[in-house]
Amino acid sequence: MAAARVDLDGKPIKAMTICMIGAGGFIGSHLCEKLMAETPHNVLALDVYNDKIKHLLEPAGSHPWSDRIQFHRLNIKQDSRLEGLIKMADLTINLAAICTPADYNTRPLDTIYSNFIDALPVVKYCSENSKRLIHFSTCEVYGKTIGSFLPKDSPLRQDPAYYVLKEDTSPCIFGSIEKQRWSYACAKQLIERLIYAEGAENGLEFTIVRPFNWIGPRMDFIPGIDGPSEGVPRVLACFSNNLLRREPLKLVDGGESQRTFVYIKDAIEAVMLMIENPARANGHIFNVGNPNNEVTVRQLGEMMTEVYSKVSGEPPLEVPTVDVSSKEFYGVGYDDSDKRIPDMTIINTQLGWDPKTSLWDLLESTLTYQHRTYAEAVKQAIAKPAAN
Repeated sequence: MAAARVDLDGKPIKAMTICMIGAGGFIGSHLCEKLMAETPHNVLALDVYNDKIKHLLEPAGSHPWSDRIQFHRLNIKQDSRLEGLIKMADLTINLAAICTPADYNTRPLDTIYSNFIDALPVVKYCSENSKRLIHFSTCEVYGKTIGSFLPKDSPLRQDPAYYVLKEDTSPCIFGSIEKQRWSYACAKQLIERLIYAEGAENGLEFTIVRPFNWIGPRMDFIPGIDGPSEGVPRVLACFSNNLLRREPLKLVDGGESQRTFVYIKDAIEAVMLMIENPARANGHIFNVGNPNNEVTVRQLGEMMTEVYSKVSGEPPLEVPTVDVSSKEFYGVGYDDSDKRIPDMTIINTQLGWDPKTSLWDLLESTLTYQHRTYAEAVKQAIAKPAAN
C-alpha cells in the first residue's frame, strides 16, 4: 500500500506513527476512520472517551487495521505518559479543546486552561523532541470583521477586503474584557503565537488549522441522550435536538450572524493533505472552510427544518423558530462575530484543496444520520415523564 501512495510532488509516502490528542471526538473519529481505511499509518489515539471510535477498536483483530490503532485513555493536563507517547510518534495532532460557545461564558477559566495552558506541554514536547505538530485552532481567532465597525449603510461593507478573513493579513478583533465569550478565541490565538514563536526560534515544524464550522455526523451531542440534559451544544446539534423533539429552533439575537459551513468529509481530505505533504504544509496556517456555503444562522435553521422534514417524513412545525436574546440563551458576557468567510488562497496554492459538498447535501447527509441515530431514543425520553 505504501509504495502506491505518493504525495503532491510525486514522492512515495512513508508509513508514519501519529499521536492524535482528542482522537475520540468529532474530528478525531472521522480522521481515524480515514487513516485506518486508506493509509498504512499507525495511530496512537489519546482521549478521555472513545465512544466515537469504538467501531475502530472493537472487537480486537476483526479489522485489517486492528494492529495499527491503539487507544490510550488519558487527560493531557495530568498524565505523565504524554511526553513518551509524543516521542514514539513522527507527528502529533492536537485536537483537544473546550470549544462550545455555551462554555465560554459559564466556564471561562476552564476554557482558557483547556485551550492554552493544557496545550503548552504538547507544544513543548514536540519542540524539544523535534517532532512535527499539526495544531487545531479556530476561525474565532479572527473575532469580528473590519466591516462590522462601519456604518450600516456603508458600501464598504460589501467590499471583500472588509470581511473576507485571510491567514496572513486579517487582524484579530475581539470584544471587551467583560465579554467573556472571547476567552476561547484569545486562548486559541495566544497558543498560535506561541507555536509560531517556537517555529521561529527553535525550529519547531508546525501546521496550524483554522476550521470554519465543520459539520457532519457525530458532531457534538444530543442533550439528555448522549450528553448532559442541561448541556447546550453547538448550533448544528442544538437545532437537531429541537427538530428531533419537535420544538421551535431558538435563534439567538434573531439568528442574524453569518457563517460558512463545510462538510466534515471534505475537511478531513484537507487534513490528510497536510499530514502527507509536510514540505508544503510546514510553517503554514490554513483556513479550512467553504465560502460558498454562507448563510445566516436563521437561514441555516430554515434549511435544516426543510431538510429534516424530508428525511424524517414529519411535517414541519407551524412555528418553526423562536427568537431569544443572547443573554437569555448564553448568559451575561456573550458577544459574537458578525461574519466568518475564509479566504482559501493559501490552502489552494499549497495543497490544491477545495471543498466540494453543498450546504444542502451536507445537511441532508447529516440530518439523515441524526434521525437514524437519535429519533427513537428521543421519543422514549419524551415519553418517560408521562409514564411516571
